[in-house]
Amino acid sequence: QEPYTMAKGTQLEGFCMDLLSEVAKKLGFKYRVHLVKDSSYGRQDESGNWNGMIGEVVRGEADLAIAPLTLTAAREKVVGMTKPFMQTGVSILLRKDISEGTGFFDFLTPFTAETWVGILIAYLGTAACIFVVTRLSPCEWSQPQSEENRFSFLHSLWYTAGALTLQGAGPHPKAVSGRIICCTWWLFTIVLLASYFSSLSSSKTSDSTQLTVKGFDDLANQDVIQYGCLAGSSTLAFFKNSNNPVYRRIYEHMERTKSFVSSMDEGVRRAKEGNFAFIGESVSLDLAVARHCELVRAHEVVGMRGYSIAAALGSPIIKNLSVAILQLSEAGELAYLRSKWWASSCIADKAKSSAAQPHSLKGMFLVLSLGLGLGALLAVLELTSKSRKRAAEQKKSCCTVLTEELSLRLRTSDANKPQENVDKDKE
Repeated sequence: QEPYTMAKGTQLEGFCMDLLSEVAKKLGFKYRVHLVKDSSYGRQDESGNWNGMIGEVVRGEADLAIAPLTLTAAREKVVGMTKPFMQTGVSILLRKDISEGTGFFDFLTPFTAETWVGILIAYLGTAACIFVVTRLSPCEWSQPQSEENRFSFLHSLWYTAGALTLQGAGPHPKAVSGRIICCTWWLFTIVLLASYFSSLSSSKTSDSTQLTVKGFDDLANQDVIQYGCLAGSSTLAFFKNSNNPVYRRIYEHMERTKSFVSSMDEGVRRAKEGNFAFIGESVSLDLAVARHCELVRAHEVVGMRGYSIAAALGSPIIKNLSVAILQLSEAGELAYLRSKWWASSCIADKAKSSAAQPHSLKGMFLVLSLGLGLGALLAVLELTSKSRKRAAEQKKSCCTVLTEELSLRLRTSDANKPQENVDKDKE
């Protein structure tokens, strides 16, 4: 069974072969490997006889049995078993569109949190830039002494929001500098909305199955998805012997519908086809997820147990094997072997549209920044040009006139009140 023991030409390789090699080095013994004759791990029949690996060890046909053998009370009675070299449990294998549910804020998933923060900053920055530019540009606000500026900060926020929703909000800027900023923002919003709706549509298409299964409770409380486990396995025995009402319902459903599978490969194949949840050992399901990108394992794991090496009952090597396994675990060798043989072949998650990463819109953020900068520069140049003409007419220095203009334009709306009072006094 992949990846525990696999044939490579005339040799055998896999997690168990590497584990056996490391244990043999520590204990100093030589070994010869053969495959179990009936291709079974070992279970007891009605007459009390054992088949598979456990049976061969009981009959003395093998000294050791190394495989993903679950440490159970029944097996411990007839053979000696070491400390577990791997922990596992019972979990559920499903196709991704069945396991993933919808939430209240799934409409935010097309963009990452960083992208949403960037959009908020771009929105506020653009509104502030429009507010400043429409005050600086004399083509936009020619008479600051007597006219009221149409673009207050609140109106700038409203104008920018209107463009973001493709609704529009007047009045529009008249100066070239303001129009450049607005055109850049419109371009930014078109690309932004196109990316958002494209990602949202893709994610909704991939989530076509509306049923959500996150654990055994969800599985037991529905009758749309069929589910089953490996026939005659320790997983089936777990549900059969459990007093938990949910697990009993699952077992009774599997017995009633005869939804068992004959092999791990059959369970994976049926899960890939959809409308079937395969219940099995979590480490085996993790391997299926690593090999098949459209599958996912449920987070819930129940009935924790371990995989052990089996030897004849009372064999003195059991103690030494357990010590060697513990030493390998403490040295990190078992974790290394797990990462080596369970390495995922999925380069990317192709089953569901991923959120647009910040870098996918980086170009548009750059274009918007350049547009804002260009608009602000043109506004300053427009104001400078007007100041030079006034300086020539009034025979003052350009810097003095420019300073006066800036002071007048960047004041609050109360700046018009003195002029209004003067006009009233003249009347």
